[in-house]
Amino acid sequence: MSRKEFPVYGAGLGLRRGIMSEIEAHLPEQVDFMEVAPENWIGVGGSLGKRFRALTERYPFVIHGLSLSLGGPAPLDEDLISKIKQFMEEHHIQCFSEHLSYCSDEGHLYDLMPIPFTAEAVHYVADRIKRTQEILERRIAIENVSYYAAPGKEMDEIDFVTAVLEEADCDLLLDVNNIYVNSVNHGYDAETYLKALPGERIAYCHIAGHFEEDIDLVVDTHGAEVINPVWDLLDKAYAHFGVLPTLLERDFNFPPFAELMQEVDLIHKYQHKWQEKFASQLAHG
Repeated sequence: MSRKEFPVYGAGLGLRRGIMSEIEAHLPEQVDFMEVAPENWIGVGGSLGKRFRALTERYPFVIHGLSLSLGGPAPLDEDLISKIKQFMEEHHIQCFSEHLSYCSDEGHLYDLMPIPFTAEAVHYVADRIKRTQEILERRIAIENVSYYAAPGKEMDEIDFVTAVLEEADCDLLLDVNNIYVNSVNHGYDAETYLKALPGERIAYCHIAGHFEEDIDLVVDTHGAEVINPVWDLLDKAYAHFGVLPTLLERDFNFPPFAELMQEVDLIHKYQHKWQEKFASQLAHG
């Protein structure tokens, strides 16, 4: 994937109903794109559906699935995939991403469970991703997820993720915060993991806050401001891969809207820093 083929550009913000009125009131210019979970909006009509449509007509959107359960034991929910395809066409959405995890069997668990890091699981998940792409008639991106246990582990996380990306021939939603969270919880070097990812497959990035339960236990919550070590890791991602579209995730515990926009502005600051550096390097041969 060349740098010209990103589905979106710049700095994004996750659209949540808790901040929807603030977004509508301000229509912030520094927000270049937005993201929603399709399950929360498919079939929504009435005044709320019209409000959502007004935003998708103003801003580019990407969608990030919550319930496809790519690693789950139950049959792939092809009806949901068809609904997602229709939703994307209706709102001119260019990218669908999902978690590299599972969340269901005969019912939904309402949590993201870790897929065993095994060769068998690589083949299983890759086949389900390929089928999803076949139905959607487009590539999807899978997100490197936070996890708190590694049942049945036979390979390292980075080897599992890269093997799935390669076999499924799909793209990557690079979640910078999840790398940091996992590096603390599982004792690996975040920068080494970051640089081992296939940069040519990155569609866009997530950055978010988390909760520090203990010195060696961090919980991915999306309910706090982004901390400096995570910003530093985003900075290293830009240095290594180039400037990437990056979206701020905040799911609850919303600060005043102006403070939220300051975090979006900080994404722009890092992006402009590296755009200027790369332009200078190009100009000087």
